Amino acid sequence: MVRVKDVRDQQKTVDAVLDVGHQFGLRNWVLFPTRDENVAAFSAHRDRLAEFFRVTTPCWNTVKWAWDKNNTYRLAEELGIPAPKTWNVRTGDELPTLYSQLPLAIKPAVKENFFYATGAKAWRANTPEELHKMFDNAARQIKPEEIMIQEIIPGDGHRQLSYCAFFKDGRAHSTLLARRMRQHPREFGRAATYVETVESSEIEALSERFLRAIDFYGLVEVEFKQDPRDQKYKLLDVNARAWGFHALGQAAGIDFPLLLFADQLGLTLEPRRAEPGLGWLRLLTDIPVAASDLLSRYLNLRAYFNSLKNTRVESVFCKEDPLPWIAEAALLPYLVMKKHMKR
Repeated sequence: MVRVKDVRDQQKTVDAVLDVGHQFGLRNWVLFPTRDENVAAFSAHRDRLAEFFRVTTPCWNTVKWAWDKNNTYRLAEELGIPAPKTWNVRTGDELPTLYSQLPLAIKPAVKENFFYATGAKAWRANTPEELHKMFDNAARQIKPEEIMIQEIIPGDGHRQLSYCAFFKDGRAHSTLLARRMRQHPREFGRAATYVETVESSEIEALSERFLRAIDFYGLVEVEFKQDPRDQKYKLLDVNARAWGFHALGQAAGIDFPLLLFADQLGLTLEPRRAEPGLGWLRLLTDIPVAASDLLSRYLNLRAYFNSLKNTRVESVFCKEDPLPWIAEAALLPYLVMKKHMKR
């Protein structure tokens, strides 16, 4: 592992990646982004990186529609893809017009700066006072034009589905659809703790309509949430990179990173679809989530043990190399304390 000083500055990120590439003789290696800020940096400086690496990140004219949710939702509206009602206000003086819409979520159009400062994916405002306070807090972290105020779609992760794919030439080569059976927090789902493969032709059609429109290439996760008020699946997010539970693909016979790697080398692999009912678990974070759900009777023991039975891959643990799981367990108290201090 090689450490670099700053991965949030695009120029420094690209400089560091190229320095490492030259230092270790990695010419023509396949370059995978693993975080949103990497996607933006690799896309914005794609031509420079492509002189040395095989770059899997699309050009900026494609990535911009996933990077900035203002762009995402504007294009979704043009394409007839349902999305949550969203408002952009520049000052707190405009907020009273939204009181009738409460409760509301305050979230960033560009996740990076907001998430690093707060550790949160979104904030929930239940009252006018909370709306003003959270808007002011957000304005201290990010630009006013990046602050989004959005209706909250009722329900938890059971209504939240992900379309995961290797997408190329206007179509999906291989796909996996998953439902967030358990997540934390339950409503906004900053982190999934147990997901399970499902089938949904409607989610596939909506996702592929969006991806074709932006001429997407590579690995992608498109997130939707079903609104119980009208039963429509509404677009939440487009992640132009590998997602947290991509290892579930291997258990389902779809090695997504291998598909992209092979394509970069001009090799052809057979298309695959994931069968439903296969689970991915992150045990250390799922234990407190499941315990809370069991105590609140939101989850029953039969459903919990069925999820363990359906689990095909654990996020971190590997019996051939248990040290990463042990290290994560040892660091858990520190990580919990750090997250608590950010609130």
